Amino acid sequence: MADIIAELKKLMKEKKLVIGADETKKGLRVGKFQKVYLASNCGDLLKKDVEHYASIGGVAVVNTNLQNTELGDICKKPFAISVMGLLK
Repeated sequence: MADIIAELKKLMKEKKLVIGADETKKGLRVGKFQKVYLASNCGDLLKKDVEHYASIGGVAVVNTNLQNTELGDICKKPFAISVMGLLK
Protein backbone atom coordinates (compact mmCIF):
# COMPACT_ATOMS: atom_id res chain seq x y z
CA MET A 1 0.00 0.00 0.00
CA ALA A 2 2.83 2.40 0.81
CA ASP A 3 4.29 1.89 -2.66
CA ILE A 4 1.00 2.90 -4.35
CA ILE A 5 0.81 6.02 -2.20
CA ALA A 6 4.40 6.97 -3.06
CA GLU A 7 3.76 6.27 -6.76
CA LEU A 8 0.63 8.44 -6.80
CA LYS A 9 2.38 11.32 -5.02
CA LYS A 10 5.25 11.17 -7.52
CA LEU A 11 2.87 11.12 -10.48
CA MET A 12 0.92 14.08 -9.09
CA LYS A 13 4.14 16.11 -8.83
CA GLU A 14 4.99 15.22 -12.44
CA LYS A 15 1.44 16.20 -13.50
CA LYS A 16 0.86 12.87 -15.22
CA LEU A 17 -2.47 12.05 -13.55
CA VAL A 18 -5.89 13.01 -14.84
CA ILE A 19 -8.46 13.15 -12.05
CA GLY A 20 -12.18 12.53 -12.43
CA ALA A 21 -14.56 10.00 -13.88
CA ASP A 22 -15.67 11.98 -16.92
CA GLU A 23 -12.17 13.04 -17.96
CA THR A 24 -10.84 9.52 -17.43
CA LYS A 25 -13.59 7.91 -19.51
CA LYS A 26 -13.03 10.43 -22.32
CA GLY A 27 -9.29 9.75 -22.21
CA LEU A 28 -9.82 5.99 -22.31
CA ARG A 29 -11.96 6.33 -25.44
CA VAL A 30 -9.17 8.12 -27.32
CA GLY A 31 -6.25 6.10 -25.92
CA LYS A 32 -4.57 8.74 -23.72
CA PHE A 33 -3.81 6.47 -20.76
CA GLN A 34 -1.45 3.63 -19.94
CA LYS A 35 -2.98 2.87 -16.53
CA VAL A 36 -6.13 3.70 -14.55
CA TYR A 37 -6.44 3.77 -10.75
CA LEU A 38 -9.76 3.03 -9.02
CA ALA A 39 -10.71 3.73 -5.41
CA SER A 40 -11.88 0.77 -3.35
CA ASN A 41 -15.32 2.31 -2.87
CA CYS A 42 -15.78 3.36 -6.49
CA GLY A 43 -19.38 2.97 -7.66
CA ASP A 44 -20.23 -0.28 -9.45
CA LEU A 45 -21.55 1.39 -12.61
CA LEU A 46 -18.50 3.65 -12.91
CA LYS A 47 -16.18 0.72 -12.24
CA LYS A 48 -17.83 -1.35 -15.00
CA ASP A 49 -17.61 1.55 -17.47
CA VAL A 50 -13.93 2.19 -16.75
CA GLU A 51 -13.04 -1.51 -16.91
CA HIS A 52 -14.95 -1.87 -20.20
CA TYR A 53 -13.18 1.05 -21.89
CA ALA A 54 -9.83 -0.05 -20.45
CA SER A 55 -10.23 -3.59 -21.78
CA ILE A 56 -10.99 -2.26 -25.27
CA GLY A 57 -7.87 -0.06 -25.23
CA GLY A 58 -5.60 -2.56 -23.48
CA VAL A 59 -5.12 -0.29 -20.47
CA ALA A 60 -4.17 -1.72 -17.08
CA VAL A 61 -6.69 -1.12 -14.27
CA VAL A 62 -5.30 -0.88 -10.73
CA ASN A 63 -7.87 -1.46 -7.98
CA THR A 64 -6.34 0.30 -5.00
CA ASN A 65 -7.28 -0.55 -1.44
CA LEU A 66 -7.70 3.17 -0.71
CA GLN A 67 -11.07 4.87 -0.39
CA ASN A 68 -11.93 7.86 -2.53
CA THR A 69 -11.50 10.31 0.37
CA GLU A 70 -8.01 8.92 1.02
CA LEU A 71 -7.10 9.34 -2.65
CA GLY A 72 -8.26 12.96 -2.42
CA ASP A 73 -6.02 13.51 0.61
CA ILE A 74 -3.01 11.87 -1.07
CA CYS A 75 -3.44 14.10 -4.12
CA LYS A 76 -3.96 17.15 -1.85
CA LYS A 77 -7.42 17.86 -3.20
CA PRO A 78 -10.39 19.04 -1.10
CA PHE A 79 -12.68 16.42 -2.66
CA ALA A 80 -12.95 12.66 -3.02
CA ILE A 81 -11.35 11.00 -6.07
CA SER A 82 -12.74 7.70 -7.37
CA VAL A 83 -10.88 7.42 -10.69
CA MET A 84 -7.52 8.64 -12.00
CA GLY A 85 -5.78 8.00 -15.29
CA LEU A 86 -2.02 7.90 -15.91
CA LEU A 87 -1.10 9.66 -19.15
CA LYS A 88 1.12 7.95 -21.71
